[in-house]
Amino acid sequence: MTDAVLPHQLLDNGLAPEPCELLVMGCGNLLRGDDAFGPRLIRLLFEQGVPQGVRLVDGGTAGMDVAFQMQGAARVVIVDASSTGSSPGTIFRVPGQELADLPTVSGLHTHSFRWDHALAFSRWLLGPLCPTDVTVLLVEVEDVTPGADLSATVLAALEPVAGLLRSDFFPTTAAESVVVTADGYLHLDADLAERYFPAGVVGALADAGRVLLVPIRSQANGGHLLKRRNANGDRSLLIREILDADPEPGTCGVHWDMQRGALVVELSS
Repeated sequence: MTDAVLPHQLLDNGLAPEPCELLVMGCGNLLRGDDAFGPRLIRLLFEQGVPQGVRLVDGGTAGMDVAFQMQGAARVVIVDASSTGSSPGTIFRVPGQELADLPTVSGLHTHSFRWDHALAFSRWLLGPLCPTDVTVLLVEVEDVTPGADLSATVLAALEPVAGLLRSDFFPTTAAESVVVTADGYLHLDADLAERYFPAGVVGALADAGRVLLVPIRSQANGGHLLKRRNANGDRSLLIREILDADPEPGTCGVHWDMQRGALVVELSS
């Protein structure tokens, strides 16, 4: 008699997502008003840029995908909408006890999956491979009318939840830097450029001894193209054109300014 094959043993098919320090999954229906909060948050984080080691997933309404996406994640945050009768826009951090007492997976229909069903299914499917560091953030809805946009109250909760993720969950990163050349070019390495500017287009603004680099979705929306500098994917941008004087060459520190939605380059004095 052979031993029974467990569910997680059937997943070794070469299609698992890349391991990551943190998985942030936004669940919800983009076509039902405030229920779109989770996917809208993922889009906001993508536009703002995330540190290396963070994987963003728009979970939509396919609850079972949560389990597959959780493979290889050290920590998981699931963001979804809630309807408890509380004030719209209220942010809930689900207590650990509720994560321990999850519903059974038997008898569920794919269209009735909630975040707790998705986690229960994940534990069944992944078994010992299921991440144990899981947090659920819920935002109370106001209007889930089909075809509606986010209500103003729930829309206002996007930035606070993004800030909570950055302060409490995003991995800390070493100080990063860019290089300004003697001929006025700004050089960004491939990892930095891909993380914050996946479309390869930025809005570049001078700001009192600094340069602000704002991600732009596509070249069709204007902005400056980050030119590919070498085979490694490093990028360059001619910044002397936006400054009153030629920049001092050298290595400059950078940091992400969440309020401005920009990468700030601190030019050498």
